[in-house]
Amino acid sequence: MTLTAAQRFKIKKFVNELSRYRARHTELVSVYIPAGYDINKITNHLIQEKGTAENIKSPQTRKNVKDALERMIQHLKLYKQTPPNGLAVFSGNVAEKEGSSDVRVWSIEPPVPLKMRLYRCDKTFVLDILAEMLETNEVYGLVVLDRREANLALLKGKSIVHLAKTSSNVPGKTRAGGQSAQRFARLREGAAKEYYRRVAELMKSQFFGLEGLKGIILGGPGPTKLEFLEQGQLLTDLKNKIIAIKDLSYTGEFGVEELVDKSQDVLANEAIAEEKAVMQEFFSILSKNPNLVCYGYDDTLDKLKMGAVDKLLVSESLDDKTIEELEKMAKEVSTEVKLISTETREGVQLKEMGGVAGILRYQVEGS
Repeated sequence: MTLTAAQRFKIKKFVNELSRYRARHTELVSVYIPAGYDINKITNHLIQEKGTAENIKSPQTRKNVKDALERMIQHLKLYKQTPPNGLAVFSGNVAEKEGSSDVRVWSIEPPVPLKMRLYRCDKTFVLDILAEMLETNEVYGLVVLDRREANLALLKGKSIVHLAKTSSNVPGKTRAGGQSAQRFARLREGAAKEYYRRVAELMKSQFFGLEGLKGIILGGPGPTKLEFLEQGQLLTDLKNKIIAIKDLSYTGEFGVEELVDKSQDVLANEAIAEEKAVMQEFFSILSKNPNLVCYGYDDTLDKLKMGAVDKLLVSESLDDKTIEELEKMAKEVSTEVKLISTETREGVQLKEMGGVAGILRYQVEGS
């Protein structure tokens, strides 16, 4: 599953906050409850650990561990059962001054199912399991080709990673002087088959056995892409991975961008499609009826306070505090918030427009 920008922001903010805390002794408690696991068993385990903590020699450490466990036990009582994707809970005394007490508890329901159970008492909270969720494991292979060149790339989350390219030795349609038409045609077809074979080998080296590969999308101008499938001797496993074939106007890196744009039907469940769709909606309205959109921090903020903004587009490039303030204001006026990454062309455009924009519910007088 590819996380949405909002899900990524929530996890990143949570991890950044808890990573600031460090104890003098092993007294910060981290608990991960896997999806489907009985939360009552976790509570009973923590009660046992609280009893074991009586054996800690240092009075201050003993108190901090017991207090942290008690806060966590009380917090877990708020849940009748484990949430669908599991639960991560953290508790400890985070007072900066030694001897002071500031025992807090945090919990987060992850956007993807937790698969492991963990209890640990340490000087820091165990956050690597949550941090790993920010890494995108699911990818799509992208192949763009015509008879002149081929480009291979990966769509990883919302980022396009260019992998490799190759050029063909296929002669142009104009035959050299002195050659018969039949001989020239044979030379062209032979060179094309050799080119297709090299593209197939390149796909094998880049995509075969690639972890998380959900599918391959093939595109290019004209019939070349279909000829390649027929003549390229592509591995059956890779051919079966091809989930869409798209007609394009371009090749090269720009063609790869075009392939992603034209594959939104295929990528409908992916975060990049959602981001592109809402940003394209914004730009479409901007070109046809600019009075129904706003952009730039001050202008958008004014219209948000008025309740005129239907969809608030917020760039991830803004600092966390600003994003939180905008989300809070949007919630007060029932405005939908869309967090937009800077990993797409549209996302970069939003960043350059001030990082904030809005699609309005109605036209505002004077705008």
